[in-house]
Amino acid sequence: MNTQTPARPSFWSTVGIVAKREIVVRCMSKSFIISTLIILAIMFFAVVFTPQLGKLMSGGNTTVAVTADLAPKLSALPHTTVIEVADQDAARNAVLSEEANAAVVPDASNPLGIEVLALRDTPTGLLSSLSVSPNVQLLDPNAPHPALRYFLGLGFGMVWLMAVILFGMGIANSVVEEKQTRIVEILLASVSSKALLTGKIIGNSAAALAQILAIAATVIGGLAINGSVLPVANLVWPIVWFVVLFMFGFVMIAALYAAAAALVSRTEDLNTALQPLSWLVMLPYFGIIVGNSNPLAMTVMSYIPFSAPVAVPVRIFLGQSAGWEPFASLALLILTTVAAVWFAARIYDRGLLRTGKPLKWREALTAAS
Repeated sequence: MNTQTPARPSFWSTVGIVAKREIVVRCMSKSFIISTLIILAIMFFAVVFTPQLGKLMSGGNTTVAVTADLAPKLSALPHTTVIEVADQDAARNAVLSEEANAAVVPDASNPLGIEVLALRDTPTGLLSSLSVSPNVQLLDPNAPHPALRYFLGLGFGMVWLMAVILFGMGIANSVVEEKQTRIVEILLASVSSKALLTGKIIGNSAAALAQILAIAATVIGGLAINGSVLPVANLVWPIVWFVVLFMFGFVMIAALYAAAAALVSRTEDLNTALQPLSWLVMLPYFGIIVGNSNPLAMTVMSYIPFSAPVAVPVRIFLGQSAGWEPFASLALLILTTVAAVWFAARIYDRGLLRTGKPLKWREALTAAS
């Protein structure tokens, strides 16, 4: 009787199985669902409603009581609703009864020939409309507002940072749990460590990319709704480049997080092992927040792989980036990602079955596989 040993699954077949499991576990977790819904709600509110707060807080049109001789002139004022009354006494009574917010009546003693009546507060909006201002020529009407530049960097940075922390910690906890429960020893009996690492990276990267695409779709949809207030055309390409750079940047981070987690055997030691990576992600983020008004600093950070996913889109929005620069940043990020994955695979392979005290990076590199 011939017995055949079951064929070992191929590398990519194993990667697919591991990746599918990671996607299902990650996307079905309560933390992922809740965090995604919260982020989408915040982004939608920020893009759709925040720019309209000024209109909502302005109180709408000012109702003004005027006599017949002044009605034609005041009817042309913006944000003003005119109520025509018989005389000055009727205008005064309209203000006292709060039928009108203010009244404009003739006044021969005033150089302007008019007087404004109000009940308790000065109608600053009406006075601004009545004032005479010189013509204003805008030399660059499409120049980005400094506040928008700051909040754009803050928004991209927060999404990048939250995704890295949420999914990076997820990968790291998964690796440590498999070591603690010794499940990894069973897994390595049938699959290679490289297939296991590749599946984890692809699965978590796919889940993170799905979240980022949902956020991008929400923001672009909000921009379409609020196009009269926000520069829609100027924001689409920065969002596209953010998604592209995020895809490669997250693969780099995910590989390093998995490698760092393979150095420890207990959850209690995980934060210490991940601390250097956390600083590598957080320091460039704070650098962009602080230095977003410095073109030289933003140029430098667009070529640093850990900050490029945020710095490059901001520079594109500000018009500070030449046409070739985003591609150069992307090429450098891809090369760094390849090197990081190769480095992480060596650490992961040599530290995965090690137990006891945490390994140092140098010890893992020099250890026999």
